[in-house]
Amino acid sequence: MNQAGSIDTGGGSRLLLRRLAGVMAEAGDGQQRLDHIVTLISRSMNAEVCSIYLRRGDRMLELCATEGLNPAAVHNARLRVGQGLVGQIALKSEPINTADAQKTRGFQYIPGTDEEVFNAFLGVPIQRLGEVMGVLVVQNRDARDYSEDDVHGLEVVAMLLAEMTELGAFLGEGDAELAGAHVRPFYARGLSAQEGAAEGVVHLHEPREAMANPVAEDVEEERRRLLEAIESLRGEVDGMLSGDLLGGTGEHRDVLEAYRMFAHDKGWLKRMLASVESGLAAEVAVEREQTAVRVRLSRIADPYLRERAHDLDDLGNRLLRHLQGDRGPRVVPENAVLVSRNIGPGELLDYGAHLKGVVLQEGAIGSHAAIVARALAIPLVIQAGRITLEARNGDRILVDGDVGAVHLRPDETVLGAFREKLDMRAQAAEAWRALRDEPATTLDGVNVGLHMNAGLLTDLPSLEGSGAEGVGLYRTELQFLIRARVPMRGEQAALYDRVLSHARGKRVVFRTLDIGSDKVLPYMKKQDEPNPALGWRAIRISLDRPNILKMQVQSLLRGAAGRPFAIMFPMVTQATEFTQARDMVLEQLERHIRNGWPAPHRLEIGAMLETPSLAFAPDRFFREADFISIGGNDLKQFFFAADRENERVRKRYDMFNASYLRFIELIVQRCDGHGTPLSYCGEDSGRPLEALALSAMGLRTLSMRPASIGPVKRLLRSADLREARGVIDAGIARGDVNLRGGLAGWARDAGLGEML
Repeated sequence: MNQAGSIDTGGGSRLLLRRLAGVMAEAGDGQQRLDHIVTLISRSMNAEVCSIYLRRGDRMLELCATEGLNPAAVHNARLRVGQGLVGQIALKSEPINTADAQKTRGFQYIPGTDEEVFNAFLGVPIQRLGEVMGVLVVQNRDARDYSEDDVHGLEVVAMLLAEMTELGAFLGEGDAELAGAHVRPFYARGLSAQEGAAEGVVHLHEPREAMANPVAEDVEEERRRLLEAIESLRGEVDGMLSGDLLGGTGEHRDVLEAYRMFAHDKGWLKRMLASVESGLAAEVAVEREQTAVRVRLSRIADPYLRERAHDLDDLGNRLLRHLQGDRGPRVVPENAVLVSRNIGPGELLDYGAHLKGVVLQEGAIGSHAAIVARALAIPLVIQAGRITLEARNGDRILVDGDVGAVHLRPDETVLGAFREKLDMRAQAAEAWRALRDEPATTLDGVNVGLHMNAGLLTDLPSLEGSGAEGVGLYRTELQFLIRARVPMRGEQAALYDRVLSHARGKRVVFRTLDIGSDKVLPYMKKQDEPNPALGWRAIRISLDRPNILKMQVQSLLRGAAGRPFAIMFPMVTQATEFTQARDMVLEQLERHIRNGWPAPHRLEIGAMLETPSLAFAPDRFFREADFISIGGNDLKQFFFAADRENERVRKRYDMFNASYLRFIELIVQRCDGHGTPLSYCGEDSGRPLEALALSAMGLRTLSMRPASIGPVKRLLRSADLREARGVIDAGIARGDVNLRGGLAGWARDAGLGEML
């Protein structure tokens, strides 16, 4: 102690931590440990009261041990997170220090505790990596001012308690509900970013295990370890700059410089060294700083500042890896479900086919990781709250990408119901495989071509297995997104060659780079735009930076090696954009032939119709375009003026809206009038009822993910398009705003309900 009642940040604190660690090693149950701990802390701080509240479930705190309050209140006194001073500490993840608790805003007396005689109050959160596990409180009768050393010392003790809680040191027989993370079943409802369902075991992208010995046995040794790890980290970050593949200047360089600045920040190191001096092991000192960073992150609204705080958090992860040393390659279980706060596309591709599913605590539907997950056909749930805090390596996990649900450590009832769903999907998949080589011909004799979307070479085996007639959309931007530099012509040409070789003569439509908006290349300067979805993206970038498009077209022509292929431009909004881009392709074709390269047997040049404006383009556009593909995801977004990644408005648009279906009909009529082949590409194409409606409105080619071809084909082969169109027309004539219910009802009456 450095004064009466204070824990100093040196010897006194270290002595208390060692005593607390000794309690953890003692025989006895969790309650005995808790009782011993509150006694030790109260004596060390000359506090008349010391209490530990632990989290019970998501919203409740329970008094689990006390020295000084009514013993009968233990395990009987509860309060909600946010209720009273203790609840406020848990809610806001920050200390409360007051000389007169009862006059402090938010105070609420807990009946049965006999705490009304105590005025001075100091409480700190028991938290680890942003997760509040409980609250540690000391109190005194007199109006005492707890010092900054008191607050700091109690926070250090709370960090140790968090590690002990994580290790289950306070659990006794029958205390499963108090276990918090890692023991009870946990359910998270997030957002579906890729459909599908999977059962597997958790594989944490950044596994974080509690330390068996979180107290520094030798402070000088822990200090040396931390300083050596910092030096290694700084060398690693400096190497990022010296090995910068892009060179020169630019925003990417500025980001790396800022990253290095954080790594060399003296304040960051000083705070971690202070925790070591207090008696914490080096790893726990780093985690303590990360906890503080994550608490600050939750309060930052400015996206730029949030990103910088994320950088500091990421540096903490790297520093921990240096402290722990190289533990060799991590083994990915055969039935792994990847769980992470977030993940980049390159890292996700590294896992590849090893994964049964992916669950992200953060993430966005249009993120790079979501794009890769869809390309790999891996069920993906994003924004699954608290999943990284609850999940542990090896935990059983169920991922329902159809509805965006995650069950962690499910009970037998949930597990049984989920397995029934998987069995039903397996039976349906068997029925779809039986139709693989059959055409999607409706009962009234209309043939609908079903094509697949792709973006990676790993997709191509699905071309034959799914029964797809070709690749209606090959997303060329994925190989740009997953690299640290622009892929060279030879690299691009080699990829396109392999794609066409895998296709074995089936039609492949390559979409030129669709970047910008939410798809920012790692080596591309991010544009500061108020609404990037409506900004500088896709064909606009290619026309403003023509060398990008020319280089890609040259690579496509070389990769084709005389074979037929199709090329289409994304986000065309007016006829002049298409004409300009088409002329550039024809110019490169002439150059290609002059240089002695073989011309493609057939080259089709088309456009994606993703904005309403293009539907009203002059007739000349429809005559010039070899084909048109409706990009349904973006078209709906712009048609309804609703951001598909904004959950507040996402449900406001529906393909079955009568206005949208009538708009689709207008596009079909314009293309039919000029003999321009038309297809529909997007999520709606792969949903059986939506595919039926699109076919009824006149679409004869649909492009979707490979797994959707079977169920769509099965429904179309059992349906009469004339009857379906009659149901839609009747609903429009009645003035129905949405036609989903009417068409679904007709399908069920026709015996097609199980196929929807």
